[in-house]
Amino acid sequence: MSRSVAWHELSRLSADERKELLTRTEDDLTHFLENVAPIIEAVRVEGDEALARFARQFDKAPVEAGEIAATEADFDAAFKALDPEMVETLEFCADNIRRFHEAQRPEEMWMKEIRPGVLVGERATPIDSVALYSPRGKGTFPSMTLMTAIPAVVAGVPMPIVLTPPGPDGKVDAATLVAARIAGVKHVFKAGGGQAVAAAAFGTATVPRCAKFEGPGSPWIAAAKRLLQGQIASRLPAGPTESIVLADESADPEIAALDLLVEAEHGSDSSNFLVTWSREVAEKVRDALPKFWAHMGEERVRYSSDVLGGTSGGIVLADTPDQAFEFINDYAPEHLQILSKTPFEYLSKVRNASEILLGEHAPGSMANYALGPNAVLPTSGMARAHSPLGVHDFMKTSSVAHVTAQGYAEFAPHTLRFARYEGFDAHGNAVTPLRNNHVEKAK
Repeated sequence: MSRSVAWHELSRLSADERKELLTRTEDDLTHFLENVAPIIEAVRVEGDEALARFARQFDKAPVEAGEIAATEADFDAAFKALDPEMVETLEFCADNIRRFHEAQRPEEMWMKEIRPGVLVGERATPIDSVALYSPRGKGTFPSMTLMTAIPAVVAGVPMPIVLTPPGPDGKVDAATLVAARIAGVKHVFKAGGGQAVAAAAFGTATVPRCAKFEGPGSPWIAAAKRLLQGQIASRLPAGPTESIVLADESADPEIAALDLLVEAEHGSDSSNFLVTWSREVAEKVRDALPKFWAHMGEERVRYSSDVLGGTSGGIVLADTPDQAFEFINDYAPEHLQILSKTPFEYLSKVRNASEILLGEHAPGSMANYALGPNAVLPTSGMARAHSPLGVHDFMKTSSVAHVTAQGYAEFAPHTLRFARYEGFDAHGNAVTPLRNNHVEKAK
């Protein structure tokens, strides 16, 4: 079957056509917001009974209210059922993810003397409890369990839990249970979609109430997080996956074609471009794609060809490197792979990208599973202002200050002047003779 690949030459595009290339596929949450509200209310009122009912209704899973939590026997059975080589791979990937996030962890406290007798700083502490979501839509994603759970454990969260939809057998996916245990999480619960967010936000007899909810998910998850933002914290929802593969004239076109398909196979709502200023490379990449489609299943071929054949994907040909990087920075991709014999020479040109992979030996699939940096990334241009999920998402900081009598003497007049200007009497009184006699005694 012949499959066309969209061809976009930047210098020939109108302003509207270029804007269309920068537009992502975004879910209209109106339907989900309306329909998730009664689900949230049911979980708030009924707790585990509602979770079990929704598992039967939405996941077609035979779950009863007393079976929401995965048991020790479930964990043991998962380790026995999973291929030992897959357990080894989970441990290998977990070790890399852990090493990265341990390096990311901030020091517990720092202080600096900014004036004689005045010390200021920050103290970092973990969030008390977090819910980590591992989706189970068209498959299972133990990789997401590792990516969310490990930074939470490294951050020192006392109560990290995993929420994931049950399968048709009423059980949690074996690899997800193994991943949770390898990551250091002891508690896994059977709950998916909006009901999972509600369970973490309100707590049930089984699921503990949590301060934060993290992890990728469906529009039901996004809608529930929006409605429950006053009850539970979370990052902005991640949208459909997106990537740009940049290839200069030294890149191998077949590797570029191979890697272009990595994120494109996620679904027809993905966004995936090859960007290059070499017409020869662009043509060779286009010609190589059918060879790799022949090695993929029908569903994945359909997804990737849908993406690469429209305005959400294909080949973007620039006139110059500067024009190519202008497009990349305007797009602010979730994933950016730079294919070149000298990839580091381009790194300084990238301002906006959630993940940057350098060279022909760093395909996106390796980053999704094994390299160590977090694969839960901001999408839809959020890379302009947001960072990947990490240890910092599971910690918060407190400002710390200590002032001696010497420091007080210098700062008090400035504080009093500011307080009087803004009209705050008590602010001013706190640094006048009403306090000074006590300060003198402390010297």
